[in-house]
Amino acid sequence: MVTGRQQLEAQLNENKLVKDELLILETDANVYKLIGPVLVKQDAEESKLNVQKRIDYINGEMERHEKGIQELQTKQDTSKDKLADLQAKYQKALTAAAANS
Repeated sequence: MVTGRQQLEAQLNENKLVKDELLILETDANVYKLIGPVLVKQDAEESKLNVQKRIDYINGEMERHEKGIQELQTKQDTSKDKLADLQAKYQKALTAAAANS
């Protein structure tokens, strides 16, 4: 989950840079999209919309990953508490067994 979130952060940063570059373009500038080994001419406004959609999608995925990480941390904390309780009971049992012998 953490690795996935890191990858999403990298993609988000890359897309934000692309968005910033598209915002400073002149109105008559040519924009090309790399599709495989070919550069295809694309409308600048369409490119801006596509990049914004990607940013929105990545933000949603990051939120989903964050929720998953928080759930796993909660489960981990619960398991740690149960383990501490079991260890305390085990120590008590050992102490009681040693006292009875």
